[in-house]
Amino acid sequence: DMANIAKKVSWSGRGDDRGERTPLLNGDEEVKYNRQLSGGGIFHIGRLSTVDLEEEITPEEDIVRSRPKEIPHNEKLLSLKFESLDYDNSENQLFLEEERRMSHMASFNCIERSDIEKYTELGGLSISLILWAVLNSAFVMFGAIAVAFVEPIAAGSGIPQIKCFLNGVKIPRVVRLKTLVIKVFGVICSVAGGLAVGKEGPMIHSGAVVAAGVSQGRSTSLKKDFKIFEYFRRDTEKRDFVSAGAAAGVSAAFGAPVGGVLFSLEEGASFWNQMLTWRIFFASMVSTFTLNFFLSIYHGKPGELSSPGLINFGRFDSDIVQYNLYEIPLFIIMGALGGVLGALFNIINYWLTIFRIRYIHRPCLQVMEAMLVAAVTATVSFAMIYFSNDCQPLGQDNTEEYPLQLFCADGEYNSMATAFFNTPERSVRSLFHNPPGTYNPVTLGVFTLAYFFLAVWTYGLTVSAGVFIPSLLIGAAWGRLFGILLSFIIWADPGKYALIGAAAQLGGIVRMTLSLTVILVEATGNVTYGFPIMLVLMTAKIVGDYFIEGLYDIHIKLQSVPFLHWDAPPTSHWLTAREVMSSPVTCLNRVEKVGRIVDVLSNTSTIHNGFPVVAHTSENDEHISVLIKSKTCLASSRLSQRKLQLKDFRDAYPRFPPIQSIHVSQDERECMMDLTEFMNPTPYTVPQETSLPRVFKLFRALGLRHLVVVDNENRVVGLVTRKDLARYHVGKDGLEELHLAQT
Repeated sequence: DMANIAKKVSWSGRGDDRGERTPLLNGDEEVKYNRQLSGGGIFHIGRLSTVDLEEEITPEEDIVRSRPKEIPHNEKLLSLKFESLDYDNSENQLFLEEERRMSHMASFNCIERSDIEKYTELGGLSISLILWAVLNSAFVMFGAIAVAFVEPIAAGSGIPQIKCFLNGVKIPRVVRLKTLVIKVFGVICSVAGGLAVGKEGPMIHSGAVVAAGVSQGRSTSLKKDFKIFEYFRRDTEKRDFVSAGAAAGVSAAFGAPVGGVLFSLEEGASFWNQMLTWRIFFASMVSTFTLNFFLSIYHGKPGELSSPGLINFGRFDSDIVQYNLYEIPLFIIMGALGGVLGALFNIINYWLTIFRIRYIHRPCLQVMEAMLVAAVTATVSFAMIYFSNDCQPLGQDNTEEYPLQLFCADGEYNSMATAFFNTPERSVRSLFHNPPGTYNPVTLGVFTLAYFFLAVWTYGLTVSAGVFIPSLLIGAAWGRLFGILLSFIIWADPGKYALIGAAAQLGGIVRMTLSLTVILVEATGNVTYGFPIMLVLMTAKIVGDYFIEGLYDIHIKLQSVPFLHWDAPPTSHWLTAREVMSSPVTCLNRVEKVGRIVDVLSNTSTIHNGFPVVAHTSENDEHISVLIKSKTCLASSRLSQRKLQLKDFRDAYPRFPPIQSIHVSQDERECMMDLTEFMNPTPYTVPQETSLPRVFKLFRALGLRHLVVVDNENRVVGLVTRKDLARYHVGKDGLEELHLAQT
């Protein structure tokens, strides 16, 4: 339990450790620097060693430990396995030379169910149920096997992972080609398997992967280099492309190019500039155009480019459906209800995800759980259809494309069966646009309850699946129910309240405001509801945030990712850089023995992965490993024959060679390497007395990977990394420090 975790954390007090400090700019003498803690505070500040729940840890043991069998996951952990991306360009000599050279250039859920219908006609209902459950489970099984055994990062919607990547966290394999293939296959299987999922979230992840691949001009998975876009082979450029890819994914999914740009701005990109806005907007527009072009061919009308997007909620007629001043308080009430239901959704999913991480972390168990959910979804759907007697007459004004008669009389269709058998997107459209009287209030109430719990259980399974459409469907169902009940008091069109309910529910779960408003306005083609939707989403966010964070933030925290929000914790001004930084720091000389560099890089206890050089600071260890591999060294006081260029680092990006893979002979170990040309001569530095919020703002705004801390005489006393900042957060008892663990 949590108390035991806290007891078994090994601390190395910051006040006790003494380390040699190397001057950064002033001279070569070595000094001893003894750091004292500022007195008073809520808790003892220290550097944490690895957390292990299974045995006591002594200071003598290694810091890096093997992963325990049962993963000790809780919100008080911060994983050490995530590295930081480098969004700040290193202005070393190689970079400046290249800039000079370049200065002259201008810069289906359509599964055949005939067997089920045949057996239903014969009265073999139990066989129909078994067939339905088995068919769904089979599809989901294939999708889950692909995700669990081939590429686990393809699970879920992918939006939390892309959000982390754009924040500057190196999430392993998140934008690989293999991830894209498994994602696409997994989404097809999970949607065809009848799970309570959507395909829109995964489209955002897919767009990001495509953009990342295009920006590199090569595929490292296929070992194919097209020798184009070499300039974009660095973290900064790749980040901007991924932002555009995520926006293009939203644009294709909802037919909302402006909503896509705003989604990328609000939920995705942590770094933004004006130039990026029109580029991403252009990418979103091209995405919508391309989708419409292929849809026109698919529908047999080539050249007709006015399709409203992959998902279409239908257009509201503003003449028929309007809203009045007295309805605004009703919309606010619906927003609050959406916030409460969204928070309930997130709380249940949070505890369910913790249970999964602790007990269902083996791939075979994950596949079995996904199959169980598919079978239960089919069984619940079947039971609700069987016990429902909501038969509606088939009329001219009915918008159902595939009405199902089932147990109803001739000329009628089963409303509950139509809601469950249709794709979730089509069900949302029915709830928005079907005429008053189409749905029975009891049907809507039971459907909302059942689909709510199915969606909670489904999100977080080891399948590729999104939460957008299930959330909209739940909200549309209870929103329409709200409208029907309201119609007993005043005249109200239930379709309008279905739209407001859908916005409230989705806003309550994911806590998006601006982008979601525009997406819904663009997807329904009516700007009249812009203000009510925005009002509802703001209310849902305020109410939901009172109880728990948004779903994506919860999953980011549960994965122990060192995510940096816009601002430092509000009560952290009394903390200084001296108390936050990692120390002592491993420093290198400007001209250093290859053997020592190899030893430093091979030392797994070093957690900051960036090494200040005497009088300067260097690039990170990945770049140094490229230097060693190319044998760039000073042998007998002369430079080696081959001169390294920035292109060599770009060719190695993003999979830099690990130091263990580079063979260094004994003679080469004695060789001297001059790091001057490859290090960043002007690193960002802060005095040790700088407050945490100022350090945070500098680190976060500039997208740094390392920030050097210096004393009054400009000597290096520590390094601030992403994990040093991310581990502080506001908890129930004020400012808390997360535990660092090798999970």
